[in-house]
Amino acid sequence: MSVKAIAQDEFGDVDVLRVRELPEPRIAFDQVLVEVRAAGVNPVDRLVRMGYVKDRVPHHFPLIPGWDVAGVVREVGPAVDGFEPGDEVFGYQRKDHVQHGTYAELVAATERGLAHKPAALSFAEAGGLALTGLTALQALRRVGVSSGDTVLVHAAAGGVGHLAVQVARVLGASRVIGTASPRNHGFLRSLGAEPVSYGDALVDNVAELVGGDGLVDVAFDCVGGAALNDSPALVRDPSRIVSIVDTNVLELGGRYAYAKPVQADLEWLAAHADAGELKVVVQQTFPLAEAAEAHRLLEGRHVRGKIVLTV
Repeated sequence: MSVKAIAQDEFGDVDVLRVRELPEPRIAFDQVLVEVRAAGVNPVDRLVRMGYVKDRVPHHFPLIPGWDVAGVVREVGPAVDGFEPGDEVFGYQRKDHVQHGTYAELVAATERGLAHKPAALSFAEAGGLALTGLTALQALRRVGVSSGDTVLVHAAAGGVGHLAVQVARVLGASRVIGTASPRNHGFLRSLGAEPVSYGDALVDNVAELVGGDGLVDVAFDCVGGAALNDSPALVRDPSRIVSIVDTNVLELGGRYAYAKPVQADLEWLAAHADAGELKVVVQQTFPLAEAAEAHRLLEGRHVRGKIVLTV
């Protein structure tokens, strides 16, 4: 038996992504075979495609990209607890080796990176939740966001950013300020954030918006570069700066965060999505065969929310 998947045989630009017929995945004793309905497209997928993380994690060809998934359980391994055939699930499927990703009709999923799909979300929305949601939740917890905090989110209209705005509110932040281009200010307001324009005047713009001492409690960086470099001038305590893109944050006294596949955290996201407190904004969906086009849109760096492949 074979399945359709998007795979690459070399690192490179979007043209290395091709539709392939590959062997149906086999599941280990503690894995779940998932019929994929949707797979989120994330900036890390581009880095994998181009070989930028091959020195950090072993890669093997043919390589199927993708770490986000939503679908229906077809089969469970004999050691699996909590899932049965027919269950609707979503998850974050980063593994120790990069090869068998989620841009495929079937995925052999690890149990630890899987949870039941929120009933309130479509498959496309759930397919865009796991990686970005886990990143936001774990990063904000890493700097102790809690009741009364004012949180600044750099690049708040993007995939991680728009969820970080919402997660911060759920964690108790009293104010969430988000940087974005003016065209996305209305979008941020709809999520409960106060928008501010990025650029050379960022520090002054935030200070004017915040009032008082002009400082925030937490800065969450989704973009790096100048925004990250401005962050020490924006926070009361540099140890409450967290970046998900730039390890230079450590030199500033802050924290670096990288999403981990934790089932309890996926269940937290699902519960709050079902409670109406988290929504996943999908800018555009593409059929699986058009994964290269999805990557082209991603590379334009003007995505609002998420891009998702549908199967």
